[in-house]
Amino acid sequence: MVNISRSFSGKRTGISTVRPRIHSYIRFQLHLVYQIELKILEAKKNGDSCNKFHFSVINVVALTISQRVALEAEEIIKEQVTNLYNNIGNTAVSWIRNVFHDCIVKSCDASLLLDTANGIKSEKTSSRSLGMRNFRYINTIKEALEKECPMKVSCADIVALSARDGVVLLGGPHVEMKTGRKDSKESYVAEVEGFIPNHNDSIPSVLSRFQSIGIDTEGTVALLGAHSIGRVHCTNIVHRIYPTVDPTLDPAYAKYLKGRCPYPEPTPKAIEYARNDRITPMLLDNMYYKNILSHKGLLLVDQQLVSDPDTNPIVEKMAADNAYFHEQFSKALLVLSENNPLIEEQGEIRRDCRYVNRN
Repeated sequence: MVNISRSFSGKRTGISTVRPRIHSYIRFQLHLVYQIELKILEAKKNGDSCNKFHFSVINVVALTISQRVALEAEEIIKEQVTNLYNNIGNTAVSWIRNVFHDCIVKSCDASLLLDTANGIKSEKTSSRSLGMRNFRYINTIKEALEKECPMKVSCADIVALSARDGVVLLGGPHVEMKTGRKDSKESYVAEVEGFIPNHNDSIPSVLSRFQSIGIDTEGTVALLGAHSIGRVHCTNIVHRIYPTVDPTLDPAYAKYLKGRCPYPEPTPKAIEYARNDRITPMLLDNMYYKNILSHKGLLLVDQQLVSDPDTNPIVEKMAADNAYFHEQFSKALLVLSENNPLIEEQGEIRRDCRYVNRN
């Protein structure tokens, strides 16, 4: 049986037109047959008349068609995410960072994607957004969806589903997600720093922030495991190596960091960075935990996971068991992706992910 995502409103998401994809069509047909067979058995059991059964089957067909087109929307996103990854590998990393920065700030509502325009100041201008990139490719995905299903798929759903598909491309687990999020009509730039933990925050502070949206300690440690991929700007690193080296850093690793970040006051716009994981930099795996246990944590918050008594046992377990890390990461990502979604009139479906609709 096909596993179909429900929307947050409880309604099935619909699309006006779809592209022919053989494998999706076969899945649709099998699911339709399955549903009709269930109705036949139900009718026989209840002794319903043929007339009642006829209308029951019509309802099943109508509902299942909406399920089919919802599948098509997810496939369009997956196709675009995969194409972008094959051409620009770091886009997959960007999608994972996007879902964190968007969803932890009040709601999963694509407020992060708004550009500065028409009286709105973008969240991208916040210091917490330093180094974020590839936003323009979100509109590549949106344009592909608009060709097939205009004004049916929100930018917030693109943020969530692109992250889900990006995780898989980077060797992580597949996470089933709901759809039906609405897009914010405003930016929360003034509140970003209050919601997104900083790289040098204490572990109790970070745990508290995540717990406020329903993510427990295991989930928080797992989400920080996303630091296994991508890179960090030197601006967020130099305080650990200048003027003196942080004693919790492995000396050889500190030497590497000084080579990547040769100046104590790097220019934020300069391309000066260090990779989170030098061994498997484009794999979402448990190497992150092995690194921090070896005193090779890139950010202060990473290394503090080892020294904090509440998180150390979880770090040890994740370092020893990649499947456990993936299991906890899946659970936490799902909770994050469902944080306080806007529904109905609270939000909208943007025509362009960069701007609020102007009717």
